[in-house]
Amino acid sequence: MTSPILITGAGQRIGLAIAHHLLRQGHDLILSYRTQHAEIQELESLGAICIQANFIDNASIDHFINQIKQHTSCLRGIIHNASSWDCEKNNPDFASLFDDMMRIHAKVPYLINLACSKLLTVTPDKTDIVHLTDYVVETGSPKHIAYAASKAALDNMTKSFASKLAPQVKVNAIAPSLIIFNQNDDEEYKAKTLKKSLMEIEPGSKEILNCLDMLLSSSYITGRTIQVDGGRHLK
Repeated sequence: MTSPILITGAGQRIGLAIAHHLLRQGHDLILSYRTQHAEIQELESLGAICIQANFIDNASIDHFINQIKQHTSCLRGIIHNASSWDCEKNNPDFASLFDDMMRIHAKVPYLINLACSKLLTVTPDKTDIVHLTDYVVETGSPKHIAYAASKAALDNMTKSFASKLAPQVKVNAIAPSLIIFNQNDDEEYKAKTLKKSLMEIEPGSKEILNCLDMLLSSSYITGRTIQVDGGRHLK
């Protein structure tokens, strides 16, 4: 395995699409996933190293980092996609909700970036860290307060790590809004949600993949957040 890319949260949706996209480009991959299923087995058959990780506490995060270092001595990049989407209405244990959101969206990337920074700098080539954040970083969210705050923390870390790891490691963020509907979303919800953007479409994962390709191929862009929101900020 030569200079793999690490992807957290690669078991479904955007993370899964990123994994297949990078495999098609010939990259070696180390992936984290939460639950074993057929898609993970397919990724393994294609050569990806898939590590089960739930990131429930510091010990589980440290264990995941140690497993990464057992598989490789260098990394081409790190893509932080692991995420959890919960709201105050559905979880009245606000302290637990806040801790959960901050752990998965801020603590996990923070600890992985620090622990694996040397793996990104052992070769002379430019390497990358990409954080998947959310368009609510700019707007906030009255229904998902802890979630929005944790994604804002990750967005801020993009700037801090870009400064810390330059010039060899570029650190950027991608902030999507609606990209792919969930299977259980009804037609009324879909119509209402599409009207929230200027483009009024469900763009699909290709928009994230195109943005990711641009960031990974750039030799100059760092410390930036790329908004992939269809113009929601103008509505």
